[in-house]
Amino acid sequence: MSTPVPDESLSDTPAEVKKAKEKGGKMMVDPFEVRMRFTTQLQHLSASVTSAQKAALYALKYRDLDEDLHSCILEQLERNNMNNRANIMYFIEHLCDMALKENHPAYVRMMQRDILRVVDSVVPPDGTGAANVKHVRHVLNGLQTKNVLTSESVTEIDAALKDRDTHPSHLDMDHEEGTEEGSKTKAGTPQIRLDKKQIEQRIEEDRERNKRLRENMWAVTGNDQDEYNQMWEELSDLGEDDFTRFREEAEERQECVRKHMEFWTAKAAEK
Repeated sequence: MSTPVPDESLSDTPAEVKKAKEKGGKMMVDPFEVRMRFTTQLQHLSASVTSAQKAALYALKYRDLDEDLHSCILEQLERNNMNNRANIMYFIEHLCDMALKENHPAYVRMMQRDILRVVDSVVPPDGTGAANVKHVRHVLNGLQTKNVLTSESVTEIDAALKDRDTHPSHLDMDHEEGTEEGSKTKAGTPQIRLDKKQIEQRIEEDRERNKRLRENMWAVTGNDQDEYNQMWEELSDLGEDDFTRFREEAEERQECVRKHMEFWTAKAAEK
């Protein structure tokens, strides 16, 4: 009798296939390995949508371990550098969006419960994460649009962020050899020193996000009504200056028509 071959469609890699077993039509996997793989994905998140979607799909694939994977998100937010925390913040928006589409609201409920802890990790109260404030606000607005967070919650969090977006020593780009990360200034406030590689990485990631934001601003569904609604929202309100300009343009057109008629009348008279 030949040895049965594991179905590779059950997992992402051959190593995981070896540890997965079919039992009653349900795949049995090692929770520790799933947790480690997910942690690795979070640690290597980038500003690309593909990176965030891949990690979100992995979390939904092993939704039976949703509490463990949610705890991984919180742990990595507290352990990684500020650049990675910003990437995880954007990943959270993708995860909640996909969880709602996949009808698995557990991730959404846990994120609603721990959103204050998440924000405090990405933008610490001491001001060391001031560079992440605008990214947190962007994600919070996205979560509000997707009905993950209420407008009251977003308004309350946004009010707390106002004291965290201006910190004189949140980013010291003059890295000095021998200075440890997390050192303190003379005033006793924590000071985060980023090396040149982290600074360059952050610049590239912010550039990628801004490019994607500009693309989304112009994106429409193709429906004429949606395009009309977008144009209507982008138009500014009419004021007295607008009516004055309209009258001046109308007078210029009338003058142009008058001169045109005089020219051709004179031409006809010459003949």
